[in-house]
Amino acid sequence: MIDDPAAETGQNPASGYDPHASSLQGEADPAVMEELYAIRGSIDNFDATLVYLLAERFKCTQRVGRLKAEHSLPPSDPGREAAQIKRLRTLAEDAELDPAFAEKFLNFIVSEVIQHHRAIAADRA
Repeated sequence: MIDDPAAETGQNPASGYDPHASSLQGEADPAVMEELYAIRGSIDNFDATLVYLLAERFKCTQRVGRLKAEHSLPPSDPGREAAQIKRLRTLAEDAELDPAFAEKFLNFIVSEVIQHHRAIAADRA
């Protein structure tokens, strides 16, 4: 058993994060609040996982950006992007996630990646 509730959500207590922060205190039965905290703890774990996964993804895309810059390749690859959108929409459907949301999310990430690739290419020039 973990004594520190913040440790359950992968949070550093020194960060000031309070896993029980809520404006609902006193508005719901304590048992309901405990269930809410438990569910939110899972959400916090997913959020932490997403952040670390995105960090790893961006490390790989930085490598791609350096490789493209070294070989004078364009920062964007529309064919790859279209294939990825199609792939992620299918994965989202399989996972019962809104495919439009998955596409928006990927488009946001790809936009960031292209900016990074442009910056890498500019630094090499």
